[in-house]
Amino acid sequence: QVQIVESGGGLVQPGESLQLYCVASGRIFSTTIMGWYRQAPGNQRELVATITSDGDTNYADSVKDRFTISRNNYKNSITLQMNSLKPEDTAVYYCNVRNEVQVPYNYWGQGTQVTVSS
Repeated sequence: QVQIVESGGGLVQPGESLQLYCVASGRIFSTTIMGWYRQAPGNQRELVATITSDGDTNYADSVKDRFTISRNNYKNSITLQMNSLKPEDTAVYYCNVRNEVQVPYNYWGQGTQVTVSS
């Protein structure tokens, strides 16, 4: 079992920055991948960024060079620094924690709203 707590999000103007934070507890392994996904109204949930415990990252093309994901393995937490935000970044952002080997699992946070609007 894995518990996920997200924080951050809110309303910002285009071009501004925002930070999302996610901390997980429970059965977190060195093989566990943590990341952020987002879902805008009427759209499917999509990848934003993921990071392994070794620091390997994967970003959606739409956020490369604007967003940075980082991970603290001691705290089992990840941070998403979002810069130069655009209205199309508006969505509910979900923290995801998954493990694909040995003990497979896939957990989601409750989601946090990010709204970019002038």
